[in-house]
Amino acid sequence: MKGLILSGGFGERLRPLTYSQQKQLIPVANKPILLYCIEDLINAGIKSIGIIVGPNREQVMDTVRAANPDADIEFIYQEFPGGLAHAVKTGESFLGDDNFIMYLGDNLLKGGINEFVSSFSGSQAAASLLLTTTEHPERFGMALVDEQKNVITKLAEKQKQPLSNLIIVGIYGLTPIIFEAISNLKPSWRNELEITDALQWLIDNGYSVQYGMVEGWWKDTGLPEDILEANRLVLDDIATENKGKIKDSQITGAINIGEGSSIESGSRVQGPVVIGQNCVISKARIGPNTSIGNNCHIINTEIENSIIMENSKITNAGKIVDSLIGNNVDIARNDDVPVGTQFIIGDSSKVKL
Repeated sequence: MKGLILSGGFGERLRPLTYSQQKQLIPVANKPILLYCIEDLINAGIKSIGIIVGPNREQVMDTVRAANPDADIEFIYQEFPGGLAHAVKTGESFLGDDNFIMYLGDNLLKGGINEFVSSFSGSQAAASLLLTTTEHPERFGMALVDEQKNVITKLAEKQKQPLSNLIIVGIYGLTPIIFEAISNLKPSWRNELEITDALQWLIDNGYSVQYGMVEGWWKDTGLPEDILEANRLVLDDIATENKGKIKDSQITGAINIGEGSSIESGSRVQGPVVIGQNCVISKARIGPNTSIGNNCHIINTEIENSIIMENSKITNAGKIVDSLIGNNVDIARNDDVPVGTQFIIGDSSKVKL
């Protein structure tokens, strides 16, 4: 069995961050979301993995190669984001006649996919989907199921009248028959080839599409608030580990501090918190539920329930909460200017003062 991870698309709902970086590389607890997906596949025994890439593909390739230098990973370029079924078709030459697990590269799943993969590999199903429940199924692909037979009877993609409260998680077990299904598709109203339409074609033509239920939590990290919630969920499970230096500071809760980092000058860190390598935390209040990337300087600032990415410097910035701050950002209070605020902000940004 092979793995196929989707790491293309433009990530428009995460602008302006995704103007300069691929959305699947945004870190949760200081690790790119995409790397969690790769780990899940490898831990489930899947060693041959294809990754669909599009914009910023060099970033994806460099990040994956640095983290998994010995893994059997092939990068497959998708010229345009034409839908999930189009992405599967793009990977056909890599997948060949093998069954495979398709994993959306912006999804996080507690507990991994071992049980799901084992169940799918031991079945005769043409496909198998992971499902979960939600109060807002209209936002997702939806499923109607026959619980007695453990099969899906109908699927629909994002419609106002829900089929049920069961939605499709971004992890699919698929067999080569899916390529025949895709060849029979026409673009949807979104001008995309929908994987739900391909799976419905299988159902309509007598193929078995089974399902499993998510046991822990699952997050689709398509929006900033989803990423922050995923960060909180992952941080809940961190263990305390200190590879840095702590001087004249108060530390409580689970704290993970990277090599070369120092917490000093009366700082307070309340876990769960992850602080990367070579950071300086001085006269600051950090946490809870906060991740600080490598090479960051946080001076005389409070940060709570936020993600600060690498190489950023935040000085005298007051209290920052519920924030997603990119790489190489410099935030500082300038007390030498007249009353008023100056902004240089990218497209589709949101600012609250």
